[in-house]
Amino acid sequence: MIQLIDGDSARLDEVGRIMAAAFDPRYGEAWTAAQVSGMLSLPGVWLCIALTDRGAAGFALTRMIVDEAELLLLAVDPASQKRGIGATLLRSVFLRAQDRQLKRLHLEVRANNPAIKLYQGFGFERVGVRPGYYRGSDNQLHDAFSYSIDLHQSGMNSPISSCV
Repeated sequence: MIQLIDGDSARLDEVGRIMAAAFDPRYGEAWTAAQVSGMLSLPGVWLCIALTDRGAAGFALTRMIVDEAELLLLAVDPASQKRGIGATLLRSVFLRAQDRQLKRLHLEVRANNPAIKLYQGFGFERVGVRPGYYRGSDNQLHDAFSYSIDLHQSGMNSPISSCV
């Protein structure tokens, strides 16, 4: 069973642990605890944490700006992947954004990230490319794809509760 809870700066150790396990350092995608903490201090930002019987297994960090939202980070601990946690977190972001009557949801993802299948499965459409957006630990640059979805057209009606 997956339980969703609101996260705050008191849970940064769990977020950091998940991020360190989920994001390969060769791609330069992971944020520092200071970056996550700084983002959490801003208005319109929310952190949703997925708990299982093993503890924190994933999280989503999202920010709202006017009538749109951006999924900043979504990560699932590799030991908990393939159990629907990423999809549950993404549904939660959709529902919370819809509850706030937001119009669009945006995200950026490394061009060769397997999570693209998840995002496309939810109806996200690629709207752009940022060449060399990520700088990996070896200084190699990796492109980012920008995705977006119209929240009113997504048809997201899920029995999964949002993280509120």
